[in-house]
Amino acid sequence: MMGGTASESVYRILMGVLESRTGQTLSPNRIWRIEMSLKPVMQRHGIADLDALVAALVMSNSRQLLDDTVDAMLNNETFFYREHSVFDDIAETALEKIRAINADRRRVTVWHCGVSTGQEAYSLAMLIAEQGDKWAGWQVDIVGTDVSCHAIGRARIGLYSQFEIQRGLPVQRMVRWFDQTETGWLAKADLRRRIDFSVQNMLTDRPPLARSADLIFCRNLLLYFSAPMRQKAFARLRAMAAPQSFLVLGAGETVLGQTDQFVASPRLRGLYEPADQQVRRAAAA
Repeated sequence: MMGGTASESVYRILMGVLESRTGQTLSPNRIWRIEMSLKPVMQRHGIADLDALVAALVMSNSRQLLDDTVDAMLNNETFFYREHSVFDDIAETALEKIRAINADRRRVTVWHCGVSTGQEAYSLAMLIAEQGDKWAGWQVDIVGTDVSCHAIGRARIGLYSQFEIQRGLPVQRMVRWFDQTETGWLAKADLRRRIDFSVQNMLTDRPPLARSADLIFCRNLLLYFSAPMRQKAFARLRAMAAPQSFLVLGAGETVLGQTDQFVASPRLRGLYEPADQQVRRAAAA
């Protein structure tokens, strides 16, 4: 038995649904959470247990039930300025290099892949907005994508609970960029319109980018992919990255032994660059 009260085959079917829809797998320490995560879905759809849920998924062809089931099994953990030092380095160094690279066209594209409920994309948008005159006359496109319909819906609204708003967000920024309402803290319109959120499977769908991305956030997402899926994900990230660009991964993620598409940046701690970018730089030296 893999967990809960359902049969092992039921758990395997649900895990297969998650992987086929998102590319993500469940680690053994997360399998026991399946039944708990899916209880609200079963209650909402009037389904008695996991066996009945699997039967309904097979027999009903309900897109809503399938979306709700997959969404419930995803880990949408995120918060504002996650690993604050990373955002400090990006604000102080990475953005300056990106500005220099794109000085002629005065346009920058940022892709937040696996953006979840949006806090990290809003964090970057606040950083750029607060740099004021540096970006005057520039077009800064920030695109946030995630496979979860529910998470993207929340990100677009920009409404966060007291607990969520306090996780990593300094009081000064909270007051400047959010309005307190009866239901939580709502991102101001000026902040919301800086980001384009959309539902997208990064393994199969082309992200809605007008041009290659200069900065890509893909943090704490690759952890949930199997090795073959992770290699595919890195290939997709490289295909969408500008020739001179930076990739930001989570603290527990690395490119070492995972891909030859990206290498650690020799200039920016904790960031990665397309491997061919370093080859070109070495040849020009």
